[in-house]
Amino acid sequence: MAATADGTRTDDTTDGIRAETLGQLLGGRRAAIEASLPPVAFGVGWWLGGESIWAGVLTAIATSAVVAAVRLRRGDRIRSVLIGLLAVCVAALIALSTGRAEDFFLLQLLSNAASALAWTISILVRWPLLGVVVGTVLGQRGRWRRDPGLLRAYRRGSWVWVCQYVIRVAVFVPLYFADQVVALSVLRGGLAWPLVAACLAVSWWVIQRSLPAGHPGLRHPQVPTPHTAETDEPAGETATGKRPHPNPTLPGIRPER
Repeated sequence: MAATADGTRTDDTTDGIRAETLGQLLGGRRAAIEASLPPVAFGVGWWLGGESIWAGVLTAIATSAVVAAVRLRRGDRIRSVLIGLLAVCVAALIALSTGRAEDFFLLQLLSNAASALAWTISILVRWPLLGVVVGTVLGQRGRWRRDPGLLRAYRRGSWVWVCQYVIRVAVFVPLYFADQVVALSVLRGGLAWPLVAACLAVSWWVIQRSLPAGHPGLRHPQVPTPHTAETDEPAGETATGKRPHPNPTLPGIRPER
């Protein structure tokens, strides 16, 4: 939806096609669900194994390996797949080294806190990460940033993502210090896609309400073009309001005859 000049909302289309929502542009459901499977598997393995960290770790790594194989078969980038697998391995090593099952979730907690900080800083320095992500997906590079209306909309929408990470930290930190391994595992899976979906929907709503009336949408940044101001001086007068000197020579100097 886009606003018209009289304030009404109309269908926002681009070249005759309805403009995508953030969810359609960025996706996220499959990635969020796949990322939540190893932590859930850890909790299940830990519980079924009699609260054995080794049982939880092996279950999580096995699940992560299966997810990685599915992603590779689907054609996902090898680098992205390896990063996901490596994150699970690092979380497993942390839990094994400390001997505390809840430390399997420590890396995720630190990641959420760091993400909240990074998104906040990006807004303050006027490089909102929501604009960076969407602009990269749309192949706009930094052109979106030269659109004042779009920049303002992305900054406001990025605050929604900050709130998402703050919510995660607020939910998981008390459970982490209370040694609630099963609750951490369940909520890690239960909050994955629902929270991302809510974040996508709310940030999209914020962006749409923040764009100026008549803006063509995310795919068409409105980059201001420099223009020269028109002069309205009467004929025979300069911009200072004075008539030009009748002689092109300096005032007070008589021209040679």
